Amino acid sequence: MEERLQKLISACGLASRRAAEGWIIAGRVTVNGEKARLGDRADLDRDTVLVDGRPLKPGGGRTYLMLNKPRGYVTTLSDEKGRRTVAGLVSGCGARVWPVGRLDMDSEGLLILTDDGALTHQLLHPSHQVEKEYLVWVTGNMNKALPILSAPMTLDGEELAPARIRRGRDSGGVHQLSVTICQGKNRQVRRMCDQAGLEVLRLKRIREGSLSLDQGLKAGQWRHLTDEELLALTGPLSDA
Repeated sequence: MEERLQKLISACGLASRRAAEGWIIAGRVTVNGEKARLGDRADLDRDTVLVDGRPLKPGGGRTYLMLNKPRGYVTTLSDEKGRRTVAGLVSGCGARVWPVGRLDMDSEGLLILTDDGALTHQLLHPSHQVEKEYLVWVTGNMNKALPILSAPMTLDGEELAPARIRRGRDSGGVHQLSVTICQGKNRQVRRMCDQAGLEVLRLKRIREGSLSLDQGLKAGQWRHLTDEELLALTGPLSDA
């Protein structure tokens, strides 16, 4: 996908967009052997972009993983109680990565792991309002619960931003919900459902920001993020 050069350079972690514009003006950036100009666009899957003669690559040597976390694992690097950790699942990735945020031991689904502190901050800091979408299987009175879940709720004395709730399929008294939130309080979705009188049977995160769980990954499997996925996660929200 084509993007403006300053956006690509910034998303790859080399410089701010303003600094990247200065590099382009100074002639330090080339695209397919030609000196770049402000306003030029490129696609890293197709074009060769050099900054000071070095190829531009997303991540700058960092490691970015998508893990389909299974239930029964704690989202830590080690555990004093001897429980299984997500670190053990990605031990063969060749880098010391950490989980971005957390999923409860009994929860499953999308978990990003990286050694990039800037991306970790970008995804976790409350000011960035990164959406997280979960599929939740529950039992209880849905007619009473849905208005509660859709209205502003309070946890730990703090009012939450309204969640986006979509009702899915019902089967044998079990109801499926899609719950999208932009905050990350401890066990937030489970506690919201509890307040609404619902019992959570299963909880699976399927999206964080622009990144959706790869449906081809079985529980416990991981893969590296693609360049396109990484640029979508790290790139600014607009071309301004």
